[in-house]
Amino acid sequence: MLFAAICLFYSCKEDPKEEELEDLAVVEAEPEQILEFGFNLNDYIVKRDTIRRGDSFGEILERNNIGYPQIFQIAEKAKDTFDIRKLQIGKPYTLLCAKGDSLEKPKCFIYQPNKEEYVVINFQDSIHAYTSRKPIKYVEKEVTGIITSNISQALDDQGVSVALAYKMSDIYAWTIDFFRLQKNDKFKVIYTEKFIDDSIYAGIDNIKAAYFEHNKEPFYAFEFETDSVRGLKDYFNEEANNLRRAFLKAPVEYKRISSRYNLRRRIALYGNRIRPHKGTDFAANIGTPIRATANGTVTKSSFTRGNGNYVKIRHNATYETQYLHMKKQNVKAGQYVKQGDIIGWVGMTGNTSGPHVCYRFWKNGKQVDPFKEDLPEAEPISDSLKAKYLDFIKPLKTQLDNIPFSYSEIDSILDGNLITEANN
Repeated sequence: MLFAAICLFYSCKEDPKEEELEDLAVVEAEPEQILEFGFNLNDYIVKRDTIRRGDSFGEILERNNIGYPQIFQIAEKAKDTFDIRKLQIGKPYTLLCAKGDSLEKPKCFIYQPNKEEYVVINFQDSIHAYTSRKPIKYVEKEVTGIITSNISQALDDQGVSVALAYKMSDIYAWTIDFFRLQKNDKFKVIYTEKFIDDSIYAGIDNIKAAYFEHNKEPFYAFEFETDSVRGLKDYFNEEANNLRRAFLKAPVEYKRISSRYNLRRRIALYGNRIRPHKGTDFAANIGTPIRATANGTVTKSSFTRGNGNYVKIRHNATYETQYLHMKKQNVKAGQYVKQGDIIGWVGMTGNTSGPHVCYRFWKNGKQVDPFKEDLPEAEPISDSLKAKYLDFIKPLKTQLDNIPFSYSEIDSILDGNLITEANN
C-alpha cells in the first residue's frame, strides 16, 4: 500500500495541468534549405536526368508538358547565352518543376556541360539564361613515392589519381624520361585538388612544387607566374632555370612512341622497299587530346587521303609542326594557339593501321627529327623577377625538403635490395 501511494504521488506531481498544456504551442521545424545552382530545391519538384541519344532541348520540354510555341520563345531568348543544339549525350540536366501543379510543368532547365559549369534557362517569370560555376574548394595535398615499377603504380598504390603522373611527366618532359625511370627513383609533390560543393571530387588542379630524384640526381620544380596580366605560369628549378624548352617533347600526354623518324624504314607490305618515315608516331587511344607543342599560328586545318584530318602550325620563321590522323580538329586556319592548347583529338583518319598521332617537325622548310635537334629553351625568368622568384620558392622548398618518405616505402626498397643480394 505504501509503495502504491508513493507511485501515485509522483505520477500526479509530474502530470502537467490542463491550462499549462493549452499554453504549449506546437512548433514545426523549418525544412533545411537545399541550395544548388542558386535555387532552394525545396521550393520545386526536382527531376534529374541525362541527355540521351535522340534528345533535343525541345523534345525534353515537350515530354514535360511544355508546348512548342513556348519552347520556341524560350529557345529564341536563350540563344545568345547558350546554343541549345550543343547538348551532349551523357551530360546531366535538371528540371525544376512547379509544386502544386498536377502537370508538374518545368519552370527552369539546368544543363551541366562539365562538373564545374552549368547553364540555367529560367522561364518561370520572364525568360532569361545565364552560365555559372559551382563553388570550388582547393585543398593542398602532399604525396611521396618510390619507384618499384613505374610512377603510375607508385601513385595508384596510395590511391592518387594517375592524372598527377601526366602532369609530372609534362613538367619534367625535358629533364626526365618517364619511360626510363630507374627502380628506387623517388619523388615528393605538393599539389592541389578541386572539390565542388565541398564534397564532389573534381580532379587535380595543379602542381605547386615537386622534387624528383632520378639516378640519384635531384630535380626541383616550382610553379611561378611570370606574367600576371596574361596569367602565364611556368616551372623553374631552385636556380630559376626554366625546366621546359620552347617546344613540348610530345603532342600527347603520357605517350608511347610506336614509330620513330626513320629515313631508311623498310615496310614488308611494300615489298620491303625503303619508305622513309619523316614523323614520330605517338600511340594513344582514340579521343586523346592532341596539344600544340609550341605557340604559333595555324596555317592548315584540313584533310587529305594520306594525312587524314590534320593541323599544321607555323611557330616562327624557322619552325613548323604538323599533326596527322586526327579524329577531329579543334582549330581553324589563321587561329593563334599557345603551347599546350588542344588542337584536335587522336583518331585513325587517313593512311593508318591504328590510333595514333603522327607528329612532323620542320626546320627551315625541311622535315627533321625533333629528338635530334638542339631546340631552343623556353624564356628564362627576367632579371627583374628573379629575386621575387627566389623569395617565393623558399618556403615551398623547405616544405618539400621536410616531407618524409613513408616507412613502408623505405621498407619495400630495403626488402627489394635484400632479395636482390640474396639472389646474387
